[in-house]
Amino acid sequence: MILGRITGNVVSTIHHPIVEGRKLLVAERLDKNGKPTGGYVIAFDAIGAGYGETVLILDEGNGARQILDDDNAPVRSIVVGIVDAVELESS
Repeated sequence: MILGRITGNVVSTIHHPIVEGRKLLVAERLDKNGKPTGGYVIAFDAIGAGYGETVLILDEGNGARQILDDDNAPVRSIVVGIVDAVELESS
């Protein structure tokens, strides 16, 4: 799982049929404290996430294909949750 923040979306005119009617979101990767790490991921939106929201991203193709219910979908990453808060244990 990746913690990320939605920063934009991807629009394409030519794409695989699995993309039809689905949003592709750009999310910057965050560390456990919610700070950007400098990386990003492009992921399908499975839950209706919007700009600026902190999300959980499943970055494992087989799991993403199971959520889409398509064993042959060319997908790796999918947004699976909107994060309300992150609580860390103090050490």
